[in-house]
Amino acid sequence: MSETAGSETAGAPTPVPVRTIISPSRYVQGPGAITRLGEFLAPIGSSPLIVADDIVWGFVGHDVESSLKAAGLPVRKEKFNGIPTAVEIDRLVDVIKETGADVVVAVGGGSTIDAVKASGFLAGIRWVTVPSVASTDAPTSALAVVYTEEGAFEEYRFFPRNPDLVLVDSQLVANAPAAFLAAGVGDALATWLEARATSRSNSNTMAGGLPTLAGTALAQLSWDVLWENALPALDAVRDHLVTPSVEKVIEANTLLSGLGFESGGLAAAHAIHNGLTAAPQAHGLAHGQKVNIGSLTQLILEGAPTSDIRDFIEFTTRVGLPTTLTEIGLSVDDTDVLQLVAREATVPGETIHAMPFEVGAADVVSALKSLERLSRRVRDEAGLAAPELYHAKH
Repeated sequence: MSETAGSETAGAPTPVPVRTIISPSRYVQGPGAITRLGEFLAPIGSSPLIVADDIVWGFVGHDVESSLKAAGLPVRKEKFNGIPTAVEIDRLVDVIKETGADVVVAVGGGSTIDAVKASGFLAGIRWVTVPSVASTDAPTSALAVVYTEEGAFEEYRFFPRNPDLVLVDSQLVANAPAAFLAAGVGDALATWLEARATSRSNSNTMAGGLPTLAGTALAQLSWDVLWENALPALDAVRDHLVTPSVEKVIEANTLLSGLGFESGGLAAAHAIHNGLTAAPQAHGLAHGQKVNIGSLTQLILEGAPTSDIRDFIEFTTRVGLPTTLTEIGLSVDDTDVLQLVAREATVPGETIHAMPFEVGAADVVSALKSLERLSRRVRDEAGLAAPELYHAKH
């Protein structure tokens, strides 16, 4: 596929192709799970450093402190400053070394989690993720997405292992605005589309090898679970309820999508997301909202059956995800910006090159421009109004 998934050094012998799957050491999910964090953390380290922003700490801090104290662990907390930049990551490395922590714990969203994974790796200690929302599949993976100070995609960083523990409190997720869960659905729906493309092209995955049957199957399972459960789960979360559908969607957004994207493969959808981060107009959108535009664009690039594209537009509109350029702050007349997005999405090493056919920047621009009329027509025919979009960082 590219340098992003285990490229070879110039002059070195070509490595023997292998299939591989990677995963976190332990995954824990359930209502009230955060009250047992200390219990699951104690076997991993004796001197944890908790990293969280002030908003998240305001509603989980008491439970985290109580849980750690009950397990005989010290409570040290460091504030996360909002964007996983190289500077913020290096700052956290310094804090880890100053405190003598032997495990760093991310409590929060995908940005906090990526910064913690990167800083834990650089500091040479273990890392744990405790997502406060189910808006991305970052909690389970052995990579981090690093952004510029302006919020544009900068690079992927890959690590030799996944988190030692992923702990998800489903009641905490249900207490958050439903828009976060909807964004996670957008991120997770891409998993099967991209794994399917990677399997067809027999490209390398983020795990550093060819896709396994297991990784691809988990990606498809994530897709199936979401189509069956996303809408009732979102209804329940709007009332802050944890139901079986909510539990299934949390697992699909976090574990199944995480394993599926990493060991099943990424393709056009996430590359287009990365390109969209170069457009200032899209900086206020959540990760999964931009990914949904990428997924729809990938379907168009593939020449997918019209019925499949129509179903995807209708379903993701009902979920509350964008399907037009207008909804992400762009228009078909923003040719210069769309060309920038397309160039960034197709740079050497991007995951779009895992598609089973060649995709150029001009192809991406055409597909993006075609979204507006196509999605509006499909929604008009289905009697669907445009979704009300939540705006957040990453």
